[in-house]
Amino acid sequence: MNALDRLAETIEKRRGVNPRDSWTAALLSKGPEKCAEKFGEEAIEAIIEAVKGDREKLTAEAADVFYHMLVMLAAREVSFADVLAELERREGTSGIAEKASR
Repeated sequence: MNALDRLAETIEKRRGVNPRDSWTAALLSKGPEKCAEKFGEEAIEAIIEAVKGDREKLTAEAADVFYHMLVMLAAREVSFADVLAELERREGTSGIAEKASR
């Protein structure tokens, strides 16, 4: 199990916990739309740091993006395993070919 697997598992464990006791529970309690909004904010912050070229800040923002993406997925009951399965399905397929198949 890697860090993302453990993080996804922790996020699931926080579902239903008192929102005052957990940032993850607080986000989930606000609903999928708020979780998606927060993910978008973090993605924009990562883009800004990528443009600036600050590796350290980009690394930190990228970690925030992964976390908030997993929370957003959990809010819509999409598991990390589902996303991994989709990536595995696409593995070995050209990005151009995969996009054309949609």
